[in-house]
Amino acid sequence: MKTHAIARACALVCLSALAPATAVLAQDAPPGLGNEPTSGKRLDRVEITGRNTDSELRRRAPVAKQIYGRDELDKYGDTSVADVLKRLPGVNVSDGAPRMRGLGSGYTLILINGDPAPPGFKLDQLDPAQVERIEVTKGPSADQSAQAVAGAINIILKEAPKMSQRDLRVGAGYNINHPVPSATFTYGERFGPVSVSVPLSAFQWLQEMKSTTERNGTDLDGQPVIASQHGKMRNWGHGFNSAPRATWKISDDETVSLIGFAQKGFWNNSVRLTPDAVYSPGTRLDDNADNQGTWQMLRANAQWNNRFSETQKWELKAGVQDAKNHIENHTLTGRPVDALLDSRDRSLTQAGKYSQILGEEHTLTVGWDFEFRKRDEIRNTLVAGDEQSPGLNGENFGARIRRQAFFIQDEWEINPQWSTYFGLRHEQIVTTSRGVATDARNSSSVLSPLWHLTYKLDPKGRDMIRASITRSYKAPELTQMLGRYTPNSKFPSPATGEQNDEFNPDRIGNPGLKPELATGFDVAYEKYLTGGSLFSVGLFHRNISQLIRNVVTLDPANPPLSTVPRYVIRPMNFSSATTSGIEMELKGRAGELFPSLFDPKLPLNLRSSVSVYRSRVKAVDGPDNRLDQQQPWTANLGFDYRFSSVPVTTGANLNYTPVYTVRQTDRQSVEYSRNRGLDVFAQWIVSPKTSVRFSANNLFPLDARAETQLPGDQFYATGRGLKPWFQLNLEMKL
Repeated sequence: MKTHAIARACALVCLSALAPATAVLAQDAPPGLGNEPTSGKRLDRVEITGRNTDSELRRRAPVAKQIYGRDELDKYGDTSVADVLKRLPGVNVSDGAPRMRGLGSGYTLILINGDPAPPGFKLDQLDPAQVERIEVTKGPSADQSAQAVAGAINIILKEAPKMSQRDLRVGAGYNINHPVPSATFTYGERFGPVSVSVPLSAFQWLQEMKSTTERNGTDLDGQPVIASQHGKMRNWGHGFNSAPRATWKISDDETVSLIGFAQKGFWNNSVRLTPDAVYSPGTRLDDNADNQGTWQMLRANAQWNNRFSETQKWELKAGVQDAKNHIENHTLTGRPVDALLDSRDRSLTQAGKYSQILGEEHTLTVGWDFEFRKRDEIRNTLVAGDEQSPGLNGENFGARIRRQAFFIQDEWEINPQWSTYFGLRHEQIVTTSRGVATDARNSSSVLSPLWHLTYKLDPKGRDMIRASITRSYKAPELTQMLGRYTPNSKFPSPATGEQNDEFNPDRIGNPGLKPELATGFDVAYEKYLTGGSLFSVGLFHRNISQLIRNVVTLDPANPPLSTVPRYVIRPMNFSSATTSGIEMELKGRAGELFPSLFDPKLPLNLRSSVSVYRSRVKAVDGPDNRLDQQQPWTANLGFDYRFSSVPVTTGANLNYTPVYTVRQTDRQSVEYSRNRGLDVFAQWIVSPKTSVRFSANNLFPLDARAETQLPGDQFYATGRGLKPWFQLNLEMKL
C-alpha cells in the first residue's frame, strides 16, 4: 500500500466520523438481497451461514440491532471479550463491565445465549474463541428481560458443529517482567444425529501500573499541604473456562440442546505506596496491601425446540447456576486489617414461548420467564488481631429474589415497506434480605409496553428508518440490598470511638430500594450498500424515575456498632433524571464509501463512530449534574488493510473520551481524566489452516485520574499510570 493512500485513509476516517452522510447518501440504493416478501410465511429455523454477513443480519432484524461476527471477534487476537466490546460503537468498558451509552453497571443488560448472565460473570475472562457472535440491541424486546435501560449485549456462544472440528490457539501476552501464556482448544464432532462441541480456554495475566494518591493534609509544623504518595499496583493470576454443548437433532423440526459453562480463576493484587514527604500523624494515608481471591462459576442449561407445523413452534428452557467468590484483603501499614469475604450465588431458571403465524402478516408469540436466586455472604474482619464487630463477624447475611415474567408480542409485516412490533411484558420481583436485625421484604412489579417500527424508504430495504417507544427498568443489585454494616478499612474501629471522614465512609445496604423505571424513545436512519458498507445515525431519550445513587450522610452513633457519629454511604432512590444522545456510525470498504478517492478493489476497510451524551439529575444543581460516569462524548476511528503482495492483514483502532466532571450531590463531585486507547494488529496467513497474529492494546496510554471534590477545597485523587499489553497468537485448524 502506498504512503499517500495510508495518509488519505487516516484523514478520511477522521472526517467520516463528523460528516459521513454526504458520501454515503450520494450512492444509489441497489436491489436488496433476498429481502423481498414471500407469499405464505413459515416459521423457519434461523441458521447463520457464510452468506449472511453481519450487515445483512443487522438489516433483516425486526428491531434495531448491531451484529458482530467472527471477523470482528478474531481481528485483534483478543483473549478477552471485554477487549472486543470496548471497540464497538456506543460501548465502553470500565473494570471489565461493559457500559452502553455511557451508563454504568446495571443499565446494560448482559445476556448469554439470550438469557441474563449469572451473578459474578466475568466478561474479561471469557475467550472470544468460544463466542459465535455478539448482538447489541438499543431497546428491550418482550421476549427478553426489560432490565435494559441503555440496551442489551447478547453473547452468543458457539454452537455444536455440523462436522469435525479441531481448532487450537496458543499465545503469549506481555505487560511487565515476562510473557504469560494462554491457550484455547476446541473439539467438535458429530455422532449421527448428535453434535458435540467442547471448547476449553486457559489463561494467565501479569500487569503492573503506576499508582498515585493525593489529598489534603498537614506537615509536621501543622501547615496545610497536599499529602501525596506514589508507588505501584500489580495484578496477576490464572484461570480457565469452558462452554461445552451437545445438540440432538431428533428430526428436521425438533432438537434438544444441553449447554454448560464453567469458569474458575485465582487472582492476586498488591499495592505498594511511598509518601512523598513526612506528614503529621493526623494525615491519613493509603495503606500498602496484599489482596487475593478465587471465583468459580458453574452453569447448565437445557433447551427443547419443536416446530410441529409450518406455522407453530415451541421453545422450552431450564437452567441452574452456582457461583462462589472468596476474597482476602490484608493491609500492611498502620493497624493491620484482615478482611475475609465468602459469598455464594445460586439460581434456578425456567422459560418458554409459543409462536404462531396468523394469516400472512402476523407472528404472535406468548411466553414466560421464571427465576429464583439467592445470595449468602459471610464476612470476618480483624483489626490488629481483634474482631472488628463482634456482633457481625461470621454472621450469615443473605438475600433472596423471586422474579416471574409473562409476555406477548406481535411481529406485523404490514406491507413491503412497513413493519412493526408490539410487545407487552409484566415482571414481578420479590426480594427478601436477612441478617442481624435487618430482615426485610420488598415487592415490586413493572409493566413494560414496547413498540418498534421500521419503514423502508425503498421496498428492497437498503434505506430504512427505525423508531421505538419502550418501557424498561433497572432492578437493585442483591449486594445493594444487604443490610450489613461494613466499617471503612482506613478507620476500622467505630466501636472504640474512632471517627472517619467524608472521603472514607462506612457502607451499608438498603433493603427498601425500588427499581428504577425508564420510558424511552429511539429513532435511527440506516443505509446499507451492496458491498456490506453501512451508515447509521440515531437519537435516543430516556426519562428515569426512582434513580438509585450512593449518598453519603453523617449518621449518629449506633452502639455497639459505632460509639461516635460516622459518615456512611448507602444506595437510595435519590431523584429522577433524563438522558439523551446522538450516535453515528460509518463502516465499509474505502472504495465503496469514497469511490472518487479510492480504487473500488482496494482491500481497505474504514470504520468510525461518534456518540454524544447529555443527562441531568433533577435533585442536583448544575452544571455537570449528569448520570454517574456518563462521558459527554466518545469517538472510535479505525481501519484494516489486506496486502496483495503478501498474505498479511493489518489494522488499528483509536478510541477517545474527554475529561469530564460528574456532580453527584450538592456537596460532592468527581472529575475524570481523558482516556485514549490505541490498538493495532497484524495477521500473517501462513496456510489455509495456520495463521500468526500479533496485537498491541493500549499503546501510548494516558494516565487515568479521578478526583473527588468537597466544599472548602477538600479533595482526594487517585491516579493510575497504564502500560500497553502485547499479544502473539498461533492459530491452527488441526
